[in-house]
Amino acid sequence: MSTSDPRHYDVILSPVITEKSTVASEQNKVMFKVAPNATKPQIKEAVEKLFDVKVKSVNTLTRKGKMKVFKNTRAQRSDVKRAIVTLEEGHRIDVTTGL
Repeated sequence: MSTSDPRHYDVILSPVITEKSTVASEQNKVMFKVAPNATKPQIKEAVEKLFDVKVKSVNTLTRKGKMKVFKNTRAQRSDVKRAIVTLEEGHRIDVTTGL
């Protein structure tokens, strides 16, 4: 791995391991939970530096937090920003291993 800037760890928070992201990994796509203020170029640079891969494209989405009720207590879940990173052919990221 190449030397990385500590700020890259502030952009990429964690991998998203769900059924949908596992299916997407077959098309060379990886999902990450990212900082709410992260831009697509910042996400691309962080993934390339941290995982030493070549990124083809980055798509982002923000899931708005739901209002939940538990025992007559109302709470608002926080918004979550996700990035779907498409990798170039021949590059892979194994998100099950630690970084």
